[in-house]
Amino acid sequence: MPIASRLIPPLFICLAALASASALAQQALPTEVETALARAKVSRDTVTLLVADADGVRPPRLAWRTQVPVNPASMMKLVTTYAALDLLGPAYSWNTPVYVEGPVSNGVLNGNLYIKGQGDPKLVLERVWLMLRHVQGLGITTVSGDIVIDRSAFENTVENDPSAFDGEPLRPYNASPDALLINFKSVNMTFAPDRAGQIARVSYEPPLASVAMPATVPLVPGECGDWRTALKTDFSDVNRIRFNGGFPATCGEKSWAVAYGDPRTYSLRALGGMWAEMGGRVGGQMREGRVPAGLKPAFEFSSPPLAEVIRDINKYSNNVMAQQVFLTIGLTQKNRGTFEASRSALGQWWRDRIGTGEAQPVFENGSGLSRDERISAAAMGKMLQVAWRSPVMPELMSSLPASGVDGTLKKRALRSGGAAHLKTGTLRDASGVAGYVHGASGRRYVLVAIANGENAVATRAAFDALVDWAAQDN
Repeated sequence: MPIASRLIPPLFICLAALASASALAQQALPTEVETALARAKVSRDTVTLLVADADGVRPPRLAWRTQVPVNPASMMKLVTTYAALDLLGPAYSWNTPVYVEGPVSNGVLNGNLYIKGQGDPKLVLERVWLMLRHVQGLGITTVSGDIVIDRSAFENTVENDPSAFDGEPLRPYNASPDALLINFKSVNMTFAPDRAGQIARVSYEPPLASVAMPATVPLVPGECGDWRTALKTDFSDVNRIRFNGGFPATCGEKSWAVAYGDPRTYSLRALGGMWAEMGGRVGGQMREGRVPAGLKPAFEFSSPPLAEVIRDINKYSNNVMAQQVFLTIGLTQKNRGTFEASRSALGQWWRDRIGTGEAQPVFENGSGLSRDERISAAAMGKMLQVAWRSPVMPELMSSLPASGVDGTLKKRALRSGGAAHLKTGTLRDASGVAGYVHGASGRRYVLVAIANGENAVATRAAFDALVDWAAQDN
């Protein structure tokens, strides 16, 4: 039986419940929400609000401008991660095959080593080390030929300009997706002051091949304050990191993660640096290429399961991991690792699984790091209701930040003492929360609260008040 036909009854209930939202379009907002909006000088006409039963059988408790398409910022990750859970399953994992071309003798691979990226969102340094250690476990310490990376699974994604979104190319959140995404294309620099030597020792993770990285920086007087500015770091030369200032002596140990200035070569440099640090040698080059046809992998390095990956995405709002998952949907459903294929696959999934009663979302990259993505509160609420009845509801719920407990909500406990699992989202002109609220009566509610406009970030107190109001339902 087709998916759509199996879901007609529950979807019909959702439609009936949320359709009544238009009748409530002029209802008064909760007093505490109105007060907080007024205090923040935010017009009620710039926000969209929905509080409805998770099971979708009663009229919404609150519905305000719910049909208006808005930019959801990182709340779009809810759609991407639920779609992935529904289409791929919570146990889905990414395999990174490693190929050995040639015989191995006395620790030497007499040929090339190939690593084919297939979209693993979590190839962090610890896991890359394990993968390379597996290579050494095959008896290989020297590759006489080349180490070749094949990133062809995702098409035309690694050329994206990391400064295009907001002019901040060195911010790790602007990293572009990549079939072989290593450590989010970032370098973590740790500064440890040595007052006796009047220097701070600098360590780098990962070491990057052919990049000069100074081991020390002078200590300077003054308050710790804006210590990053005091370093006067120069990243203009991708082959050399320079510190033209110093590290304040009053600081303790500090760490700073930056996106590498040449993202196209990052994976090669990171692999080369780590391989050398592990005692490995390469007789040829580190280069890009394709795995030869017919060559069988020596082994496949598996990622953590999707259920674990989406916890990182939603708890900490990881943009590039969300885009990796988004592209994986296109790759698995349409056999193409492109944003266009993923948008088509997500659109088809939405029609089949969520229905056509609300306007379909506008997808760009599935992470919310976008000026063009759009969804209405009614559509987001309907999806959350469908997800509530889904077999993968526990995995989706547990991936969301818990109020006052962890993730992006760790410092946002409810005044009422209630509990909520909500995805947050913030851009320059968009802010909000969406997810599930646990009512004092024992009922569960879907809640969507989104503001768009110049003062959107000022709505935090109002949306916190709305979550408290939703929780106090007895």
